Amino acid sequence: MSATPPDLPPDTSPVIDYQHQLRLDNKGYIVIGAGQGMGRQTAHALSQVGAKVLCMDIEASRAEQVADEVDGEAFVGDATQREDIEQLASTAEDLLPGIDGFVDIIGMARWGGVLDINDEDWDWQFNMVLRHAYLASQILGRKMVAAGNGGTMVFIASVSALTAAPNHAAYGAGKAALMAWIKSVAIELAPHGIRANAVAPGTILTPRMEAQFDEERTAQNNQLAPLGAMGQTSDIASAALFLSTPLAGYITGRTLVVDGGVDVKFPYSPL
Repeated sequence: MSATPPDLPPDTSPVIDYQHQLRLDNKGYIVIGAGQGMGRQTAHALSQVGAKVLCMDIEASRAEQVADEVDGEAFVGDATQREDIEQLASTAEDLLPGIDGFVDIIGMARWGGVLDINDEDWDWQFNMVLRHAYLASQILGRKMVAAGNGGTMVFIASVSALTAAPNHAAYGAGKAALMAWIKSVAIELAPHGIRANAVAPGTILTPRMEAQFDEERTAQNNQLAPLGAMGQTSDIASAALFLSTPLAGYITGRTLVVDGGVDVKFPYSPL
């Protein structure tokens, strides 16, 4: 016998304007690594919902091109250097309505077995994956706390932090450290209304990947994903946009996996 549900009063809770929750009008956002691929798409995504975007890249031509595309501002610098991030923060205060958030795109792997990694490769890998996130969190975070308006931080992690990372173990270790860092940032800054999250891409067809993949390799990678294709840079930008908007206002300290379902596949042969 099924239980009779209790009589409940009508639900009269207010319905929010969900479409408005996607807007970032009169907000200032920084994209670190904006010059191509995921960064360029993220700059466009933020701009399209009303944000004024400061586009940082180590290459001046790329930063300026994307800034022109989104009617934003360009900043040239090395995100692994403290003085450059400090200058980025000062420039953002001058050129943006405020520092309401940032998306940190930077990351690259060096390939090689665990027995062959040397100290220079190890240090380079952690700089390329983690140091800029530490600097941006700290320096831009201080500005956001001082402003008192809350805000968002979004970082690009990797599925290589969630599984083994064969032949790029230092990269996987760095991305795992990044995800741990984000959790602590999220908890410490939550009282200030600042949310910190990550997006973990699977295999994404970035410009760098397109240059390396022939038709055969592309087809092989497409078959790995239950959704039948590698991801696009716009898929990552879409996730970063979601985490940057009030639609994700109750999400912090989390990593959103965007890999076409690869990580949830059954790893054994079916009966």
